[in-house]
Amino acid sequence: MISSKIQAQIETNKSIGMTSKLIQPPYLKAGDTVAIVAPSGILKNRADEVQHAVRLLKSWGLHAVVGEHVFSKADHFAGTDDERCADLQKAMDDPKISAIWCARGGYGTVRILDKLNYTKFKENPKWLIGYSDITALHNQMHKEGFQSLHALMCVSLPNDISTIKETVATFKSTIFGQPVGYTLKGSEYNRVGEASGELIGGNLTILHTMLGSEESLDTDGKILFIEEIGEYKYHVDRMLQSLKRAGYFDNLSGLVVGDMTRMRKNTTLWGTSVEQLILDALSEYDFPITFHMPAGHEKDNRALILGKEVKLVVGKGQSTLKYSK
Repeated sequence: MISSKIQAQIETNKSIGMTSKLIQPPYLKAGDTVAIVAPSGILKNRADEVQHAVRLLKSWGLHAVVGEHVFSKADHFAGTDDERCADLQKAMDDPKISAIWCARGGYGTVRILDKLNYTKFKENPKWLIGYSDITALHNQMHKEGFQSLHALMCVSLPNDISTIKETVATFKSTIFGQPVGYTLKGSEYNRVGEASGELIGGNLTILHTMLGSEESLDTDGKILFIEEIGEYKYHVDRMLQSLKRAGYFDNLSGLVVGDMTRMRKNTTLWGTSVEQLILDALSEYDFPITFHMPAGHEKDNRALILGKEVKLVVGKGQSTLKYSK
């Protein structure tokens, strides 16, 4: 059974010819509750950051509940697969929870995807918030028909949040229903053009990992966002080549490149910038490509609603990314 609010949204979408659009969970309001969970890596010595997150939510008039196993330890992970899944499933099922904020990424989310049940979630959809390894969950949310939020996680919070002012501001604006568009600085590498479509994507490695699974994204007519950290350039090229051979870019409308952080140097140098690498890998396509989206593994990590319609206008001097009404 789907909630009356969501059913109304589906009927509205149908009435204006939007049968394929993803459902947008309700934006938050004062008094709502956010669940903090850890579906991926271990949170060793990260209790302070989680408490920063709790205090931040409370300062916005929100309640916070921390999952039972957030600080559990099972080798690389924040608890066993079953423990991490239990916390996430409980938050997904609870009608009193309005958003699920992932404490950190790392690795591990893919191990619990097949254990999750969306039956009760569909009755009371809520925002999933996170980035990096959480891309696997974003993909699954997308497959199930729901928008989600690519944004900072609890471990992203420093003692002085004024040092990530824009990151926090765009996160707050978005979850309270005032998502912001972006004007991006220009790049000589930008491929000029305009495009519209659902914004999808996330971490390149995870998008590559999802190939061949139910969570591999349908990119037709979409605007793809990618970001990466700690990879060799040849790894980035290899992933792009794999995605390309799988038809990932055949009907793509546009590409937004976020932070490519801490690129590693191989003993045999690649020979070009990562920007040129991306352009070379995608040279046979004509969709617009913009660089310099401040989203990913840097401190300046602006919020993006995945699954929402956007318009992308790319120029050499600047680009704009704005949500459609």
